[in-house]
Amino acid sequence: MKVVGFAGYSGSGKTTLIEAVIALLAASGQRVGVIKHAHHRFDIDHEGKDSWRHRKAGAAEVLVASDVRLALMREYAVPQEPSVHALIAELDPTLDWVLVEGFRGGELAKIEVWRAPSPDFAGQPPRFPDDGRILAICTDRPGALPDTGARPVLDWARPEAVAGWLNEHGDRFRYTPPTQA
Repeated sequence: MKVVGFAGYSGSGKTTLIEAVIALLAASGQRVGVIKHAHHRFDIDHEGKDSWRHRKAGAAEVLVASDVRLALMREYAVPQEPSVHALIAELDPTLDWVLVEGFRGGELAKIEVWRAPSPDFAGQPPRFPDDGRILAICTDRPGALPDTGARPVLDWARPEAVAGWLNEHGDRFRYTPPTQA
């Protein structure tokens, strides 16, 4: 399994890029999983559904499965930031790729998605100068970036180039879970 993080500020285009890369990798016959970090309370269940009723009754975990889909909902007794490694361990180990959106401060190898300031987007400074785990930058305006050193700059408008770069450099993204001390 290969794992790559996509880091960037809200509104930078991470989700749009990841959606296109998923489609390209899947179209080439690769199995892709995604982990998305949510910063706010969210719910994938709907009020009144059986699984919602089970959670509201106090179930710590509810697994819903059919012949085509599985969903696991886990309630934390005490709020806690999930570990990206624990989440990866929940996934099918036979996946070819896991794309991780968020967890930008984590220790995964990642691509920074950076959008230049524009009239409809305030922009933020790039993260790559302070994060050695950022292996490439994907942007809408390469000329607006500071010196990227040896890091490749990928065109945000060409997700096929991003998918191609990932496949070409796949060995750099082979996932090894951290060892427990």
